[in-house]
Amino acid sequence: MNKVAVIGAGTMGNGIAHTFAQFGHEVSLIDLSKDSLEKAIQTITKNLDRQVNKGKISEEDKNSTLSNIQTYTDTKDGVEGVDLVVEAATENMEIKLNIFKQLDEICPPNVILASNTSSISITKIASVTSRPDKVIGMHFMNPVPVMKLVEIIRGYATSDEVTSLIMEASKKLNKIPVEVNDYPGFVANRILMPMINEAIYTLHEGVAGVEEIDTVMKLGMAHPMGPLQLADFIGLDVCLSILNVLHEGFGNPKYAPCPLLVNMVTAKKLGVKSGEGFYDYSSGTKDLIVSKSFK
Repeated sequence: MNKVAVIGAGTMGNGIAHTFAQFGHEVSLIDLSKDSLEKAIQTITKNLDRQVNKGKISEEDKNSTLSNIQTYTDTKDGVEGVDLVVEAATENMEIKLNIFKQLDEICPPNVILASNTSSISITKIASVTSRPDKVIGMHFMNPVPVMKLVEIIRGYATSDEVTSLIMEASKKLNKIPVEVNDYPGFVANRILMPMINEAIYTLHEGVAGVEEIDTVMKLGMAHPMGPLQLADFIGLDVCLSILNVLHEGFGNPKYAPCPLLVNMVTAKKLGVKSGEGFYDYSSGTKDLIVSKSFK
């Protein structure tokens, strides 16, 4: 599995491309936006520089990684000759289904199609292809070059052979793959998102403030980051999208997104990516400053 295509040059896509390239794979990074591709290469270069400065890799390793990545705005050109495609587009069902329909049409039958979805059904994604046995979930954690876990999600029809290949490929990236079955939210987000949602409800109902809630979870439960700060880091729009998948998938009101979260996403207060969520990131300092909306 030497040549890999990554669809989507956002936070997850550029991290996945970086990781595969660093471990010697030829990578085609594909995005419709040329600007997004340029930003992705800048981000990868910056992250590699950080690894060089920490002594984790050499300058030669950095240059080799960058030379392994080619960028494309045309999907057909980008997937030519690849063994594996990893889709890392927006967490939106319609977008993902359209991408997989297109990939199924343009990729040879032997190519494995993986999705980095954090909650959407792999079985549903596979159903729009003619190769459901070769469709699998490969859910990396953010930041991809640092985080060890990869959730490997088997769809209803995913073959044992494809699962084994992807488990082995993940290990070769120095990751720890964990095989899970295809139910809404898989394991990571089925447990994490209700906790984040409950933290937002706790704030919404006036039980405690932003800083207090995060402090309780950091000092009392040994979490490295409080749930509200983590929600900001993930992106409040992503949290809302996953909670909607859980709510619709299980039909259980316990997964219903907090109205405060819905309002914040509507107001485009999405966390780190927009400069403000539960905390304010506009000052550029590493200090956590609670958003004025919650003071």
